[in-house]
Amino acid sequence: MIIGTGPGAAADISARALEALQSADVIVGYKTYIDLIQDIIQEKQVISTAMTREKERCEAAIEQAAAGYRVAVVSSGDPGVYGMAGLILELLESTGQLKTIPVQIIPGITSATASAARLGAPLMHDFAVISLSDLLTPWETIEKRLEAAAMADFVIVLYNPASKKRDWQIKKAREICLQHKTPTTPVGIVKNAAREDEEIYITDLSGMLDYPIDMLTTVIVGNCSTRRIGEFIITPRGYAL
Repeated sequence: MIIGTGPGAAADISARALEALQSADVIVGYKTYIDLIQDIIQEKQVISTAMTREKERCEAAIEQAAAGYRVAVVSSGDPGVYGMAGLILELLESTGQLKTIPVQIIPGITSATASAARLGAPLMHDFAVISLSDLLTPWETIEKRLEAAAMADFVIVLYNPASKKRDWQIKKAREICLQHKTPTTPVGIVKNAAREDEEIYITDLSGMLDYPIDMLTTVIVGNCSTRRIGEFIITPRGYAL
């Protein structure tokens, strides 16, 4: 089972995901995500590794499943959105185990939708989700996608916008957006969505870099119709009022 545990809060884990976690013999996941569900998994066997060891974790999970254990691979958000589902399917295919090890993929709430809900309704119309991490994707590709999304006036959700070692990409993304969007375009910033230390900011393209942005932050840049109403951001769907 590859389980999406949502953005972080136990209340955001679906009933199906909760049941799957409770039925598993072995839990496999990144240490931070395991810590978030410790109250649920309690004394179950855990295989945990650090960041950037995703392949190692998935190989360990497949090994346990091949040995007959019921394995739950934990993925924050949704396992099919920058998560572990694709990597596990690829590994099963490459090792010829795709037909011998049954796979269930259990969806979860993404950071994009969790953050959008905190901000109001910024994703009511077409939107694009783009990760600014160039660890697995060349920056040239990311830049082309940013350019296309901004030019087409998509609402743009930015994942992995910055880290301690990688802080220039968010500045470049803003620069690209400003080529096609006005400086007053609303921007929502949600750090640690749905976790105890959650922070929420509403600003615009001109001022977005004045706020804390890191790897645990989701940034939502509006389209030409997005506007601020009270303490919320909304992108109108187009209904006649």
